[in-house]
Amino acid sequence: MKVDGISAIVTGSSMGIGRAIAVELAGRGAQVVCTARSEARLRDTVDAIKSEGGVALAVPTDVTDTSQVERMAEQTLNAFGKIDVLINNAAVFHGIGGLWEVDPDAWWADVKTKLFGGFLCCRAVLPHMMKQNNGIIMNMAGGGYDQPNVGGTGYASASAGLMRLTDTLASELGDANNIQVYGLWPGFVRSEMTEILATAEQGQRWLPHVKKGLSLGQDHAAEDVALAVVKIIEHTCPALSGRIVSYEEDFEKIVERAEAIREKDLYQLRLRSE
Repeated sequence: MKVDGISAIVTGSSMGIGRAIAVELAGRGAQVVCTARSEARLRDTVDAIKSEGGVALAVPTDVTDTSQVERMAEQTLNAFGKIDVLINNAAVFHGIGGLWEVDPDAWWADVKTKLFGGFLCCRAVLPHMMKQNNGIIMNMAGGGYDQPNVGGTGYASASAGLMRLTDTLASELGDANNIQVYGLWPGFVRSEMTEILATAEQGQRWLPHVKKGLSLGQDHAAEDVALAVVKIIEHTCPALSGRIVSYEEDFEKIVERAEAIREKDLYQLRLRSE
């Protein structure tokens, strides 16, 4: 699928990784629907896109609200006539601390935004993708999806859950639908979220590696993730649907190994006994 001319929804695109993805896609000719809860910040993203000649629409949306998500999908169809790509990037990380001390509402907000929000967005766009028999869904992984995230059980559980949703949805769709679902690991990006984790008292106590990583320059730019999104869109492969890839991997080479990857069941969350 070529990026030029596609219609894409990017959740959490008012800042950070989401904004970088929206700007990159629009710069390559995509029609982009930018969503987040903050209307003012969304306007900044859309204005930046339009100032470079791109096409974008701001649709303020709380991804945990079913009616708002369904309205977002309808507004995308009304504006652009189709939905080709969904990037589930929206996330929050408020529940910092040991499970026995973390605030339950903050913990649930982490899970609800990333996992339930991702589910609602997939559910809203899939009928349209199935009707046109074409589409790509990318779900953003997060810290803890593949290993413990001490001090962040909510965010880790949501991230792992979203990756399991990814391969399960891909299996449900099967080969009968030309719709592919991918998980994308964005790596360690300097963003408002990571900077808050680095400076907050609970973050410094429970997640000291975040502050250390930022101070040592171990982070990378959000634009790197945006370029990975472009590569996946342009080199989609049905045999890889349901897989989780890192932003830094050469997706073209992964495509060349697609059949072997599928046969060995690689790039997925699996329990191995040996």
